[in-house]
Amino acid sequence: MKLEEAAGQLEALGNPTRLALYRILVRAGDAGLPVGRLQERLGLPASTLSHHLRRLVTTGLVTQERQVTTLICRAHYPAMRGLVGFLVDECCADAGCIPSGEAAA
Repeated sequence: MKLEEAAGQLEALGNPTRLALYRILVRAGDAGLPVGRLQERLGLPASTLSHHLRRLVTTGLVTQERQVTTLICRAHYPAMRGLVGFLVDECCADAGCIPSGEAAA
């Protein structure tokens, strides 16, 4: 992952509403949630929700699929894993420490 891509995703998640929205979608799993359910859960006007979803879609963190008249939103797990990996892949690389969770030999 490139630094600019990670920065864009982190910036998108830096908004409290988008972070809450993203966490709801992550919890929903592969089935995702319809936009109407997201709107109910967050109590947002449709235009506000649309704005926040667009930002998450643009950065690759969320996908959308139209099923007849319903728009289903899903967390894009490969993008999430890529971002998390970008953040932790080089943990302590310059310090020579053992990353948390790994036992010393």
